[in-house]
Amino acid sequence: MRNRVVMLGSAAASLAVALLAVYPMVSAQGQTVAFGAVPGQKGGQDIFGPYDVVAGWPQDLADLPGHDAWTYGAGQSVFAESPDRIFLLHRGELPNIEPPRGTVYPDAGPALSFPVAQLPWRNASVGPRASLPGALDGDDTDRGEHGVDHNWEHILVVVDGDGKIIEEWTQWDELFRRPHYVTINPYDPEKHVWVVDDFRHAIFKFTNDGSELVQTIGTPNVSGNDESHFFRPTFLAFLPDAMFVADGYTNTRVVKFDNDGNYLMTWGKKGDYQRGNPQLETRPGYMNNVHGIAVDVQTRRVFVNDRANNRVQVFTDNGEYLDEWSFGPEPTDIHLFYIGADNVLWAADRATSKILGYDLEGNFLYSWGTFGDFPGAQWGVHGLSVDQEGNFYIAEVGNGRVQKYTPRAGARPETMVGKPVYSAWE
Repeated sequence: MRNRVVMLGSAAASLAVALLAVYPMVSAQGQTVAFGAVPGQKGGQDIFGPYDVVAGWPQDLADLPGHDAWTYGAGQSVFAESPDRIFLLHRGELPNIEPPRGTVYPDAGPALSFPVAQLPWRNASVGPRASLPGALDGDDTDRGEHGVDHNWEHILVVVDGDGKIIEEWTQWDELFRRPHYVTINPYDPEKHVWVVDDFRHAIFKFTNDGSELVQTIGTPNVSGNDESHFFRPTFLAFLPDAMFVADGYTNTRVVKFDNDGNYLMTWGKKGDYQRGNPQLETRPGYMNNVHGIAVDVQTRRVFVNDRANNRVQVFTDNGEYLDEWSFGPEPTDIHLFYIGADNVLWAADRATSKILGYDLEGNFLYSWGTFGDFPGAQWGVHGLSVDQEGNFYIAEVGNGRVQKYTPRAGARPETMVGKPVYSAWE
């Protein structure tokens, strides 16, 4: 272990040392030694790991004048430019209604009722009356009636540190079809805002104030697999001189551009995986559902979430295969991951409702999280971000919300999701 820690040479090494005591053990003196996010804590169980949840954050859309009938749809993404300016990306709005009273459904089967106690009652992302859009090439009527079952407004809003809505980017609502990810290139001093829209097969770049669309990469509404087309892209990651697109749900590749959006190269081949087939693809460079991407700025390695095959594949920035590791067997379903200044890869698992930490060689370090729709619980984490003060944010497609967590008093920094590596505007 000592040699292993020396090799890590980062905050990940400190976490590895701390986690030697991750399970209770008996010391030579017969005393129980244990590990927790807060050293010496008596009782508790680290439900939210090293964080406290900020209940009631952010401001609900229902608080806006004349908007009390609506609330957030599926939470797609969140990006903290700073502790006082956070971008929230949702798939439109859903009716703002209270959970229904428990009802028995004998026609469906004996002893069946809804809602089920202790479980969320509405899936904001999946189902015939969930958030828009409908079918990829459809007209959205399969999701019900506009203005009754859904509303396509407030796709992108900005809130301050208290969660108050300070900007409504409603001028761009009709530009989006299924916006998937929002971010800012940390090496861009002008702080342009990027939005990946997987149903429009395009990536949009805006001025920081949202007043102007300055660039579109890909051909909107036209899918393809070449230099100027995507097929349902999902995420972006940046190096000082390049950006990488996870492309994506249908295509099975990574596309590399310079930071001005000029095409450089691509890599990745379609694997043999088929939904429902327990045999996963194992060949290097073959992928299915490329749903997440992150970079290690120190080594320029590119970490690709080969989601349907439950693994991360690691490449050079020019697509040379280096390594891989598995996130575990089913029901594993990693939605995305992030690498911050701690040199730890933090992944969000939709199936287990856990935030998972690994060093950059794939060694499992720490996890926390629990399923539910109460404050602090998680359902379908589809986006995450950390601000410069260490506050942690998640966007949830299932619960249809964004949440904010603040560091717990006395919590070990090694157990927290790492702060941003760098921001050109700091």
